[in-house]
Amino acid sequence: MTTIISRATWGAKAWQGVPDSVPLSRRTEFFVHYDGGHPVTRTGYAIMRAIEALHIGQGWSGVGYNFVVDQAGNIYEGRGWNLQGAHCPDHNISGIGVQIAIGGDQEPSAAALAACRALYEEACKKTGRTLAKKGHKDGFATACPGTKLYAWVKAGMPAGDYEPAPIPGGSLPGGGTGSEMARYQSTINGLVYGYGAKGDHVTKVGQALAKAGFGKHYTSGPGPVWTDADTRNYADFQDSLGYTGKAADGVPGEASLKKLLRTLPSKVTAKPAPPFPGVNKFGSGKSNASITLLGQQLVRKGYGKHYTKGPGPKWSDADRRNVRDFQRAHRDLAGDADGIPGPKTWKLLFS
Repeated sequence: MTTIISRATWGAKAWQGVPDSVPLSRRTEFFVHYDGGHPVTRTGYAIMRAIEALHIGQGWSGVGYNFVVDQAGNIYEGRGWNLQGAHCPDHNISGIGVQIAIGGDQEPSAAALAACRALYEEACKKTGRTLAKKGHKDGFATACPGTKLYAWVKAGMPAGDYEPAPIPGGSLPGGGTGSEMARYQSTINGLVYGYGAKGDHVTKVGQALAKAGFGKHYTSGPGPVWTDADTRNYADFQDSLGYTGKAADGVPGEASLKKLLRTLPSKVTAKPAPPFPGVNKFGSGKSNASITLLGQQLVRKGYGKHYTKGPGPKWSDADRRNVRDFQRAHRDLAGDADGIPGPKTWKLLFS
């Protein structure tokens, strides 16, 4: 069952007039929305509180969507399963409305798409029918849900092997809890492994896991992008080796990878990183070519989501947040993820 963060948990206000109830038997559609023309910069419960304030300001009872999904893959209750929504005229009874909390040209995260797809599957299960997949513009003249989400809906809402955010307090690889899913990377002989890593070497690991009998979490693939399914399968393999705790978190280390593949992949000779310009080149008030170079490389590596323009030579909070995301994604850097690049961050970023 899909885990949903309740109104009480995220701190919803009392309904300003309780919406009408709608039996699940009347639901025939599933509508996907976005937040509008500007990127969403809020995180966590603040997303729901901002939507609530806007919708109450419009004279509505409260949040108009049935559910909201954030970029981390968390699902929040709005109107829920059984209350009439306020998201698409003439479709608020027949349609379940779900906002993916992005705006403008923001890329929806794999976790958000997976959570939305899981919510759709849950809706079909609850209603006992296959609901029509629709974007807001299919029911009303609007740009919503934006070009990227609308293309995703029209493609059938694929979610690959990405799984929704872990259940809080639930069981995860290594005996951890929902907040500890291993979504970071390791580098072995110049090749990157772990959540989000890409390449033929990732496919080979997945194929080796499946061949060894550790492929039960794949719903398709294995493929060239490391997903939560790879992490869970690799954790099962680590567990079979007797590893426990963080040693069985689903991210390859040299010893376990060698046992899986019989031999480590040949060392990749990387182009030397440009010389580290020094910590004093980065931070508030700084402006120089090194900041532009840093930002461009972050974008190339897939860590540019906080930029709304640029990157450019003037240090911004977007630079800091993107660097921090990169640091958090790498095991060797996660313990000192302050958003300011040091020599180690620089070397890994340009490797």
